[in-house]
Amino acid sequence: MTTQFLFQLHLVLGYVAWLLCFGAYIWPKLKSMDPFDAQRAIATLHSFRFFGLVFILPGVVSPELPASFAAFAAWGDFATGVLAILALLTARVRAVFWLFVVAFNVAGTTDLLLDYYHAVQVGLPAHAGELGATYAIPVIYVPLLMITHVTAFYLLLRPQPSRVPSY
Repeated sequence: MTTQFLFQLHLVLGYVAWLLCFGAYIWPKLKSMDPFDAQRAIATLHSFRFFGLVFILPGVVSPELPASFAAFAAWGDFATGVLAILALLTARVRAVFWLFVVAFNVAGTTDLLLDYYHAVQVGLPAHAGELGATYAIPVIYVPLLMITHVTAFYLLLRPQPSRVPSY
């Protein structure tokens, strides 16, 4: 099997495994939660995206990894992680919290889509071994990130039931 095929298979199976796990365990919990608490849980996961800076850490990835891919992925993840952390830090000021929730989801989704685009442009699947220790990020972590971004947008856009005061 070629490196390209294995990488693409890993990526697809990463989505399949996370969608199965998400559907069975995570989605039922998130949809039953208060929207604020659900978004806070998603922001907590994304607050770890500072880890994407590892793409530009010498010795972790191959020097042959295209810098155009590595730098963009690293800084996009970092920016998303900082926005998610800011959402969590502003949770007591709901209007600011919601602003950061939208910001980190827009930034994070854009980052992942552009990372996929850049990966195709530089032929990354055929050279996936150059990812070194970061190989697990796109095939295990990124599928969960994308799934939770889609979920966050769904939760933001779905109509909220009106609350009827109880007497």
